[in-house]
Parts: sequence; C-alpha cells; structure tokens
Amino acid sequence: MADPTAPPGAVAFADAWATAIAGTSYLPMEHAELIEFLARFVTRIRELLRADALDVTAGQTLGAELVQAHIASPEALGRTIEVMCNRLLADLDLPGEQHRDRLVSLIAAMATGYTRALRDRTLDEQSAIRRAAFTARQRAEEALRESEARFRHQANHDPLTSLPNRTLFQQRMNDLFTANPRPHQRVGLCYLDLDGFKQINDTLGHYMGDLLLTAVADRLRQRLGNHLVARWGGDEFVILVEGTDSVADATKVAEQALAAVARRIRVGGHDLSIGATVGVVEAAVTETDPKQLLQDADLTLNWAKSTCRGRWAVFDPARKQEQLARYELSIDLAGALDQEEFFLEYQPIVNLRDGTVQAVEALVRWRHPTRGVLMPREFHDLAEETELILRLGEWTLTEACRQARAWDALTDQPPLVSVNLAPRQVRDSGLIDLVTQALEEAQLPPHRLQLEIVEDTSISRGEEPLRTLRRLVTMGVRLAIDDFGTGYSNLAYLRRIPAQELKLAGLFTGGLPQGDLLSTSQVNERIMSTLITLAHELGLTVTAEMVETQAQAQQLQELGCDFGQGWYFGPPVPPDQLAERLIRR
Repeated sequence: MADPTAPPGAVAFADAWATAIAGTSYLPMEHAELIEFLARFVTRIRELLRADALDVTAGQTLGAELVQAHIASPEALGRTIEVMCNRLLADLDLPGEQHRDRLVSLIAAMATGYTRALRDRTLDEQSAIRRAAFTARQRAEEALRESEARFRHQANHDPLTSLPNRTLFQQRMNDLFTANPRPHQRVGLCYLDLDGFKQINDTLGHYMGDLLLTAVADRLRQRLGNHLVARWGGDEFVILVEGTDSVADATKVAEQALAAVARRIRVGGHDLSIGATVGVVEAAVTETDPKQLLQDADLTLNWAKSTCRGRWAVFDPARKQEQLARYELSIDLAGALDQEEFFLEYQPIVNLRDGTVQAVEALVRWRHPTRGVLMPREFHDLAEETELILRLGEWTLTEACRQARAWDALTDQPPLVSVNLAPRQVRDSGLIDLVTQALEEAQLPPHRLQLEIVEDTSISRGEEPLRTLRRLVTMGVRLAIDDFGTGYSNLAYLRRIPAQELKLAGLFTGGLPQGDLLSTSQVNERIMSTLITLAHELGLTVTAEMVETQAQAQQLQELGCDFGQGWYFGPPVPPDQLAERLIRR
C-alpha cells in the first residue's frame, strides 16, 4: 500500500526504481513491498534535495541502507544511478540547476555509502569465514572450493547469458591449434550477428534487449549444445565447429543457428521477431590460426550484412585479397596527386559526315609506381568515395584546358576538349569558380570546353546542381550527358538538364546489325534511331560511343547520328600523338 504522506511523483518513481533493479540481486520482499520501501527512500531523498545544504552523511546512510535491504550488487547500483539521473527530478518536480547539481552530489554520497557497506559486509563475511575455519575447517575449505569454482565460472562466462565468453572461447581455440592437431584436421567458425537488435533496444529499452539476448542465448545453447557457443559481445555470438570434413558441416550449423533465432520470441510481455546473419569460415587447422579464423569470419559476416541480411555467407579468399588490394590502392591514391602520377590521354570524337575531329575527350590515367598504368575503372570509385575526387577533377580540368589551348597553334580549327565530371563535383559549391579559373589560366574560350555528366537522380532532382549547370551553359561551356542508356534513362532528365550533347552508351553501338539481321540487333537499331530522333527534336547533337568497325560507323551515319567515338576513329593517345593528327588535318 502506498504511503499517503509520500510527495507527488514519489510512488511513480519508486515503481520505476523497483522495475529497474528487479532481478539484479536477491530481494526478500514482494514487488509491492519493494515499491513501498523505496517510496519512503524517495521521501527522504526529496527532503535532502530541498534542504538548505546537502547532508552528505545522510546520503551515505541511504546508500548503506540499500545494501542492508539486500539491494546489493553492482548492477543494482548502476541501474539505481541511471533511473535517478533520468527521471528523479522530473517525477519530484524539482527543476533547476541547483537541484541537478545537488542530485549529482547526493548520488555520489549514496554510492560512497553503498560501496562502504558492501566493503564492510564483505569484510564481515571474510571474518566469519576465518572464525568458522577454527571450528569447521572442512566446511571452510569446501566453501573456498565453491567460491573458486564460482569465480572461474564468472571469469569465463558472460554474466548476462551464462554462455562462455570470449576468454573461454579463445582459450579453447588456442588449445585446438596448439595441441598437436591431427593431419588433415579441420575446423569451422560461425560468426552470428542479430538483425534488428538495435531497433528493439532503442524502442523498448536496454532491459528488454537484455531479456532478448538471454532468450536467444538459451535457444542457441539448446539447438547447438554439441558445439561451443559463446557470446562475443553486444548482439554477436560465435560458434566453434570442431572436426569438420568440409565447409558444408559449418554451413549446416549456421542454418541451425538461423532457424533457432528466426522463431518468434516472447519476452517481457512482447512477441518479438528477430533474425540473424552469419559469417562462416572453414579451414584446415594447419593453414590458419585462431586470430585469422576470427578475422575471416568477421569479414564474411560484414559481406553478408552488406548484401542480404538473414542469411549465411562463406568466406571467399579471393574476395578478401581483392578487398585488401583495393584498400592498399586507396592508400596509394591519397599521395598519387602530390607525386604527379596522373596523366591524360585524349580520344578523338569525329564528325560522321566528313571524318574531321570535332572534339577530344580527356581520359585520366594513373601511372602507379608498382602496378603500371591503371585505367579509371580501377581507381575512380575509390576516389569518389572520398574528397579525392574533387582534387582529381580539379587537376583533370585544369590540365585538359591547358592542353586544349596549346593545340591552337597547330590548326585553325582546334577541337573542343570534353572533360568528365563526377556527381560529387557537380554537387560541389565551388564548381563555377573552378571552371572559371581553369579557363582563365589557360586563356581558353568557354565554347572550347565541354563537360560530361552521367545520369544521376541527385543531380536532376536537386535545385542547386541544376542552377550550377545552367550558369555554366550561360558562360558558354557545352554540357553533354554521358553514357545515356546505362543509368536511369529518364526522359525527364533530358527536359531538366540544360545539355547540348547526348552521348549514347556503347552497348547500343555494339548491338547494331552487322549483316546478320538478328532480332536483338534490330531492336538496338530501332532504339538507337529513336534516341537520335528524340535528341534532334530536343535540339541536341548525338555522339555514339564505342564505335569499333566501319560498318557501325556507316550505320550510325545512316541513322542520322552526328558524331562517333571509339577505336575505329582512334584510341586514347598522349597529347603529342594527337597533335600529329591535328597537324595532318
């Protein structure tokens, strides 16, 4: 029964306090009794907080009385502090910095009294043991053995789920690898991570999350009792599969684990649905070690989570080497610009009517010190993942404009230079200044520069990128949509982007009929014809990419395509080789 003299909010807070510490230690009272007991505590706490000066000794006494009432465990103290910090002042209607500061001091005093009482109780218990040893040595020795066993269990088991912890798991792994393994002995490891656990934790609270983890641990223990199952940390579990014959033995265990977790779990009055993702690695004991096995399983888990959760995935050594090489390349990329390892090659874009070089596309290359010359497909994505794409784009634009200006001395009809822009560059607020500076430094007229952009929804839907593109066109810079047909192929994109040029993806050119009149080729021809007609109706010129044969060039000309680009007209070459072609022209 609630204390009628308790201040407003005291019972509500006492109820929350009782709920928080439930299960943290043995309490010789029912839940209602505990609430009534704690409500009296809250009344005393409120008096201390409202007093002219905080009585630290009284606060220490409160902490000691909690221990005397058997609310005596580190978890109980931690949850007491947590609930007091979160809601005590609000429930007791004690606003203001003064009460907040005093609450901090009171909590410190209670914690001091609490820990002193725990220490004193421990010392008293030790004294009792020593006294009992004189009269009952056998019982004392038995109690000591039980205590040691308990400590060993605590040191090697997770306190929440009672599963083996990572210490015990790693010890078992080390024993397996160092105890003279048999020839051809193999081992498997399943690294399991719960899907959606954070959402449950954030929505229902950590207490419910702990109940869920305990329930999952029980299921894994029951389903996989013949394997070592350990809680690795958080919502991650690891399963050691000894004596495997192949990876199928490990994946079978992974499937059992997924099935155990997948069934609905009822905890704390809630029916919860949760899944899991598992990384599986299986190898000969003589070909790996515990650390490597865990790293490979963790890496495989990340692969599975990044593609499709709720499944298992098997470790792929080739994929790991590819990721390692990619990581090493990303490190090299950071210093490549400073070391001047990038250079440009230029591929002609030819007028299909008279064969003249209308433009050239600047294509960046990386002269890697150990891997040789790398193409954009090998490093461009890495650059786009970081701000390096902006530095690389700035260098490419500046160098291309400088080179285009140098060709003026070779011919009275110098080609315009076409430079690719990454989506991140288009969205960058400094693009206008960058283009202006590059043109001014090279003394290149704006109409001699064409910027190529790819289909990208973040560009077409964002107003600021569109304003940037329109300002560039107003300056006189040409704008081309590159690789049209490989992205979203959204006709609204053509309506909103202020482009003058449409570059059709090479897949259409490669699919043109070449005498066989296959149905797929005819479809490609019709698509190409439709796109060319549409572009012309919109006032756009059209360039076909990846023109490789004379037959393709002739067919494109018959379809009304304006320009062609590809190895038939010339591969990408250094600027001096292109200069020779311009001179011959």
